[in-house]
Amino acid sequence: MPDRKKLEEQVEILRGQLEQDPPLPEEKREALEALIAKFEVQLELEPATQSPSISDDVSQAAIEFDAEHPVISGTLRNIMISLGNMGI
Repeated sequence: MPDRKKLEEQVEILRGQLEQDPPLPEEKREALEALIAKFEVQLELEPATQSPSISDDVSQAAIEFDAEHPVISGTLRNIMISLGNMGI
């Protein structure tokens, strides 16, 4: 359960960064908001029923944000670690 709590904390950090960082292009903002919505759904599920595709989505998002928004990319990488620790 500590990994689940860590994931919840990282998602909250990501939400905060979405509001604090310089304005993102609408397309990227919507992509991050959609990813956050996926996390919220995943957090409600039992680990055995969680989709591994969310890890792929996070990895892709981290790559896309790496150059222009390294702080957001770092948070996404932390989320990947949390997901991995949860076996997702």
